[in-house]
Amino acid sequence: MRKILLAEDDPNLNFVINDHLTQGGFDVTSSADGQEAMALFAPRQYDIIILDVMMPKLDGFNVALNIRKLDEFVPIIFLTARSQEEDRLKGFEVGGDDYVSKPFSMQELIYRVNVFLRRSESKSMLPDSDQLISKDTSFDNSNLILKVKDTSYHLTEMEGRLFQMLFDKKNNLVKRSSILVEIWGEDDYFKGRSLDVFVSRLRKYLKEDDQLTIKNHHGVGFTLLEQGF
Repeated sequence: MRKILLAEDDPNLNFVINDHLTQGGFDVTSSADGQEAMALFAPRQYDIIILDVMMPKLDGFNVALNIRKLDEFVPIIFLTARSQEEDRLKGFEVGGDDYVSKPFSMQELIYRVNVFLRRSESKSMLPDSDQLISKDTSFDNSNLILKVKDTSYHLTEMEGRLFQMLFDKKNNLVKRSSILVEIWGEDDYFKGRSLDVFVSRLRKYLKEDDQLTIKNHHGVGFTLLEQGF
């Protein structure tokens, strides 16, 4: 049974989410604030983390930051009533993988959860593979480790999926819409802005490799370019 850590301070919403996820076959551990969520968290104990953004004692952003210090891979979904773009982008910047805006249907939340679980299962079936990207860069897609010269970067699952998608079509344009549908499940404006955040991170990781660059085709997509192509 797949395990979920839920942090939501509204007792009624917490109960409803817990009930629906439990009926959906998940093992749910609930917490009423950020501090309690961190006390319950342990690496590799949960398959998904669901965090409300606005919580007492420790908000969802800080919970995500603390979780990422302990576990780079577990998917984090934010529940947010905030509509401002900078708040949603902050969620991705602190290590979140997706968000669901309140009010939302339980079917939507369960759909998001199942998307991540399917990705994890498909990734686990891949053979161990340390791919040589350039003479200075390699990517271990099983463990989500990008090594650039002597530095290793532990990617989040979303970063890893994005990098793999760009590498699979190296030197060719990958359209934004294709990336968003493949990785986030929909071509959404805010998800598109989060895509830009993830691309910026990958560029920082690759900056020491003068053979590789990620080219932005404004409004269209991205290309992982190898020097001399």
